Amino acid sequence: MSFSLSQLRQHLAGDTLKPVYFLAGDEHLLLIEACDALRVRARELGYAEREILDAESGFDWDDLARAGSSMSLFATRRLIDLRVPTGKPNKDGAAAIIEYCERPPPDTVLLITSTQWSKQHHAAWVDRIEAIGVFVPIAPLKRDDLPAWIGQRMASRGVKANRDAIDVLAERSEGNLLAAAQEIDKLALLAGDRLLDAAALEDLVADSARYDAFKLTDAALGGDAARALRIAAGLRAEGEQVPALMGLLLYQLQLLVRLAAAPNPAQAFRSERIYPAREAIYRKALQRGGLTHWERCLAQAARIDRISKGRGTGDAWIELERLLAAMAAPRGAQLLTEV
Repeated sequence: MSFSLSQLRQHLAGDTLKPVYFLAGDEHLLLIEACDALRVRARELGYAEREILDAESGFDWDDLARAGSSMSLFATRRLIDLRVPTGKPNKDGAAAIIEYCERPPPDTVLLITSTQWSKQHHAAWVDRIEAIGVFVPIAPLKRDDLPAWIGQRMASRGVKANRDAIDVLAERSEGNLLAAAQEIDKLALLAGDRLLDAAALEDLVADSARYDAFKLTDAALGGDAARALRIAAGLRAEGEQVPALMGLLLYQLQLLVRLAAAPNPAQAFRSERIYPAREAIYRKALQRGGLTHWERCLAQAARIDRISKGRGTGDAWIELERLLAAMAAPRGAQLLTEV
């Protein structure tokens, strides 16, 4: 069966879990929080053991069968956390998932997650999951739905704000839910019990830190390498960690790649629902660098993200500085040739 996020929340309020769940989508915050909710509920229901399988290049799909057939060390229920980032397992992977679904082991839940998804990804292995479990496709939030989402999240965090303040945050976050969520968490600490209007929200957001990820990406995309590097240095000095910066940076670079690849730029800006006030910075960035450059920047950002999480070698801050300089000055940058 196929569930929406709200249906998944209702389902998790019950006392039983399906043998297989597949959660997939490009809206990473919604995906992460939905997966976390499922894992929490699984622990509450006694699924105390958890095994993580990363189905990246070179993954041995026999590991899935072995994980399903292995005995629990403590005679408890188990959760197998299978991560298929592209949403496209190879032929062996699709066959392994189908075989697992045909004979799901008892007292075991298989959670499959993918950070990329579209209708073109749908295949027979997904149908097999739906036959015995739950598929939750997570679509990007529509622009018109963003203020309502921000308002609900503010309320859940105890932040009181009027519609003007909510609209300001919606425009500032540019549709990036992770960035909006981070700002709301800051406001929960700073706002207290007062009702925020647009001016108060702007003041709190501006005063919450000397430098922030928004200014960092704006400086790099705006071609101001010196300012971007100063902001990065300020963030580092204030104790900020690279993983916290990468969500917004990856989102911006993914957007630039889509815009650079679009045959009709004007239509692409409309379809991406970019706020008019933000168009200029993207247009200038696209004038400075073409599709190949922004694809290389995106690949470098993904590499930095892995390094910052201990899954790659190198200094994440140094690599981030190289990336910012390349984003700001594509024509003069030879920094990404070996990425």
